[in-house]
Order: sequence, then C-alpha cells, then structure tokens
Amino acid sequence: MRRIKKRIGDILIESSLVTKEQVEKAFEAKEPDEKLGDTLIRIGYVTENQVMEALEVQLGVKKINLSDYNLNESILRLISEEYAKENLVVPITFEEGKLIAAVADPLNYYIVDDLRLITGYNIKLMMASRGEIETAISRYYGINRSLDQIILNYNDNNNDEVGNESDDTPLIRLVNQLLLSAVKQNASDIHIDPQENEVLVRFRVDGLLNIEKRFPKVMEKQLISRFKIISALDITENRRPQDGRIKMVIDNTHLDLRVSTLPTVNGEKIVLRLLNLKNTLGSLNKLGLNTRNYDKLQKLIRNPNGIILVSGPTGSGKSSTLYASLNELNQDEVNIITVEDPVELQLKGINQVQVNPDIGLNFAHGLRSILRQDPNIIMIGEIRDIETAQIAVRASLTGHLVLSTIHTNDSIGSVTRLVDMGIDPFLVASSLIGVVAQRLVRKTCRECGEWKEATEREKKLFKEVGMNIEKVFVPKGCPSCNHKGYTGRIAIFEILEINEEIKAIINNEGSELDIKKAAFQNNTRFLIQDGFEKVIQGITTTEEILRVTG
Repeated sequence: MRRIKKRIGDILIESSLVTKEQVEKAFEAKEPDEKLGDTLIRIGYVTENQVMEALEVQLGVKKINLSDYNLNESILRLISEEYAKENLVVPITFEEGKLIAAVADPLNYYIVDDLRLITGYNIKLMMASRGEIETAISRYYGINRSLDQIILNYNDNNNDEVGNESDDTPLIRLVNQLLLSAVKQNASDIHIDPQENEVLVRFRVDGLLNIEKRFPKVMEKQLISRFKIISALDITENRRPQDGRIKMVIDNTHLDLRVSTLPTVNGEKIVLRLLNLKNTLGSLNKLGLNTRNYDKLQKLIRNPNGIILVSGPTGSGKSSTLYASLNELNQDEVNIITVEDPVELQLKGINQVQVNPDIGLNFAHGLRSILRQDPNIIMIGEIRDIETAQIAVRASLTGHLVLSTIHTNDSIGSVTRLVDMGIDPFLVASSLIGVVAQRLVRKTCRECGEWKEATEREKKLFKEVGMNIEKVFVPKGCPSCNHKGYTGRIAIFEILEINEEIKAIINNEGSELDIKKAAFQNNTRFLIQDGFEKVIQGITTTEEILRVTG
C-alpha cells in the first residue's frame, strides 16, 4: 500500500500535540539541516515519544524497541555502515519474505525504494528512536565487525597492529567506536575490567555501571595497549598504576578523557573518566539548586574571605559545583588560582596548577606557592591532610576566599572532620563560613511514566521530615531512557551556613548533634528534604533519594 505523504508539522497539529503557531515558531528557530521534528523536540514543544506515537497512528508504521531484537550479522551486511548512518536505518529481520528495517524518520519517503534497490528485497518499515538506532549502528557495525576482524587476524607471536596508529586498523576502529558509544550514551566513565576468562567493558550511565560488551581474553593485551598509546602512557609498564589523559577528535566529536590504570590479579584495569566541558562548566543556576539554596550559595561565595567546603563521595558532582562557583566569580579584577589533582577542565582567565607528587608538588606545597602570587580566591582540589587544612585556614584568615572539597557524608560531618584532622576548634569557627553537601540522583524520564498516589510508606517517610506528599511520578521505561525509567542526573543539596550560634558550638567543642539542632533551628534544609522536594515535583523518585542518602 502506497504511503500518503504528510509533513511532520501537519501530523503533530492533527494529533493536537502542537499548535500552528508553535510550528511556525519552530520553523524560525530551526537550525540549518535540522529537521522540523527535531527542532520541536529541542525547544520542548513535544517529546520524542509523543512524535513517534503520532507517527505510528497517522502513518501506520509500528513503533518497536530495538533491544527486543538480536541483530543478525548476515542481515546487517545487506546495507553499508555509511548508508545506515546517513539515513538512520538498521535492517533487523525477515518477516513473510520482507526485510524489516527500523528507521528513525518514517517520513523519509525515498528510503523504501532505496532499500529495495540496495538489498533486492521488498521492505517493511518499523520505527525506533534515534538514540536506539545510533547505538545499534555503533555497536553492531563498528564494534562487532572490528572485533571479528581482530580475532580472525590474531597472532600471539606477531601482532603489530597495536603500534600501528596511522592505519585504520580493526583495533583502532574498535576503540574509537567504544569511545563514541560511551559519548552517545552520556556515560561518565568507561571501565575496562580484565576477568579470568574474558574482558568486560562497562559504562557508568547516570551513576550506575552497566556491562556494554564482553571481549574474549585474547583481546586484553591489545585493548590495554591501545588505550595506553592514545593516553601517552608506558605500554611496557604493567606493574604500577599510571595516570594519563586523552584528547582527540573522532567523527567530529571532541573527546577529553582522564585515564587511570591499576594492576590487578587478572591483568591491568583501566578507567576512563569522560570530561564533558558542556555539562561541567556552567552557572550556579544550572546546578539544580532551589531558590533558597541558590541564594545561600550566592551569599557564601560573595564573602571576601573564609573557607567554603563542598562535601560528598566520589562522583557526586563536587567539581561541577566548584567550577560553576569559580565561573561566577571570574572577573578581570580578581586573581583566581587553583591547585588540583588532576586539572579536569581548563578555565579561561583562571591560573590552574597541576599537582605532581613525583617532584614534591603536593597540595600543601602548591598552596604555599599560591599565597606568594597575590591571589584573591583560591581553589584547592581536596583537603586531604592536616598540612593542607592548616594552610587553607591560614589563607582564609589573611583575607583570601578558599574553596575546596572534603570527603564526608554530610555538611555537619565536614566541621567535625576538620577538628579530627587536628585543626583547633577556634580556628575552624573563625575560618569556616559554609559547607555544601551534595549527591547526584537520577532524573525520571519525561517521555514515560505517570502520576500515582503515594504509598503509605512514602507518606510516612515524608511526614518524618516534616513534609507531605499525595502523588508521585512513577517512570515506566521507554526507548528514550533505554527502558530504565531514568535519564540524566540532578544534584540534591544541603547548605550549612556557619552563623554565630554554630561558631559558639564549635568553639565549645560541641557534638554533631548540637550543630544539627542549631542548623535545624536556622531553617537548614537537609539532603533528604531537598531530595524529597524534587520527588514532589516529579523530578526523581523516593527510591533514588533513599539510595543516595541512606
């Protein structure tokens, strides 16, 4: 049956998803070579899932989840990788003598004729999300084919492919595809984990690790060596940990990764941290702070001197908060110097120092040198020991604003941690002006889910912290969120201002409970309360808040 040609704007108007005025505004906002449907999604008039559902009804093209299909190599060979990428199409199976192909844009009216000519089969189109198709192309065309070629050519005694960087070898394509796949999935880390009989590649997406690929054990040496070469590490050294960095461009995608190796009993483990400038360097109003906490943090960083600490476990977004604060304070008339391990992002107009323990340049030594450089604002990557803490206190008491991180469970624990390190309580009270504790929680997917009545357990939990809840947003899972129900992350905060009452408690060596009572009376909103506020707004779920706050 011949398809009736329709335009996406008309289809969405007929489906009552957008108005004619919104379509006209989208036309004005459309970027060169951008499709109207993508523009409408980008500016927030519709979601990708809504567009797909409208197309399914209007065109009769079935919407599918690619994860439900095992893609066959012989079927994939029917079209080239280049054609698949250009048209966002993947052949998936045969049905009643027809080739079933998944497309992201069923309004591409030429694709059926093209595929019929290319493959020689009659074509039946189905529809999948753009993200699913891009991931499938990367995984099955790039990774699987390169892996097959590497194993086919594998030779234990004579394998020169590792060092051959100039040629487009299967190994280089494989590693590049892994990196691109991580970027497309918004992964924060890539783990290369040697096991006894295989090598696991895991991506950390939205804070959780997922197995992306399992490689045979014979791939271990080649994979590790390739990552070491592009991060300028010593490929002959496998007994000691090494740290490096990768900066490269693959398929017009700029990559910046921090690399760490660690010898284990099963081989060298590599972890690559993807440093995303776009996500990390922003302004304070993009961190997810509510109005109360935003005003508090703005007030803290506008102090001319004192110490502001950001606390939380590894991967809780502390660096993002520090960089956003520095970005807010970065003015021509201010001298800002940082000492970091490592320098994750290079900030224009800010003097950044990289810690180098091999030559004796640690946080304490770097901090002493910084104080001789006439700084106004100092950022220390982390307060790890009493020496660094003492210099930071001294700097704050001599007219400098000091920002740093510390590993504690909450804001109040950061106060007692400084005392436990050996800093006199009166110095802590005199220098510390505020502590920001934070965690990252997964955001509910806005493409799927529905509002439901809160359970009795949830109502009880909210009541215990002085809050009420009637409805919660329950995610279902869809192609846009890879059927997880969550996509992206947002921070929850606890900001403790050190007022005169809390200073007196610290001076008198009061307990954490005493400080907590004073903070509560000062209307401090604790982590779980800030998290529950986001549950009420449908941004996240109760389970997520309990997962990160305990």
